[in-house]
Amino acid sequence: MKQVAFAKLRDHLSRYLSEAGEEQIVITRHGKPAGVLTGFATEDDWFDFQIENDPRFLRKIEESRAGVHAGGGIPWKRVKQEDDMRKTASGRSRGRGDLRRE
Repeated sequence: MKQVAFAKLRDHLSRYLSEAGEEQIVITRHGKPAGVLTGFATEDDWFDFQIENDPRFLRKIEESRAGVHAGGGIPWKRVKQEDDMRKTASGRSRGRGDLRRE
C-alpha cells in the first residue's frame, strides 16, 4: 500500500485520487498514518464500497452468520441437490451457457 505525506497529497490531490482507484493510499502526517484515501475506478466499485460499509448490511450478515452457527441455514449439499432437481425438471441438464432451441 502506497504512503503519501498529507502536504504532498494536498498539492497533487487529483493525481493521487486517480491512483487511489487502483489501490488505497495511506495518508501520513508527520510520518505517522493519519487516514486512507480510497478511490473508485468504476461506479460499481463505489456501489460495492457503500454496501460493504453499510451498518445495516453488516448487521444482516452478522445475524445470518449467527443463525448458521446456531444450526440454521441450508447445507450446500442440499442446495446443490435442489438445483440439480430443478434443472432436470426444466429439461436443462447442460452447462449454464447452453442455449437449447426446441
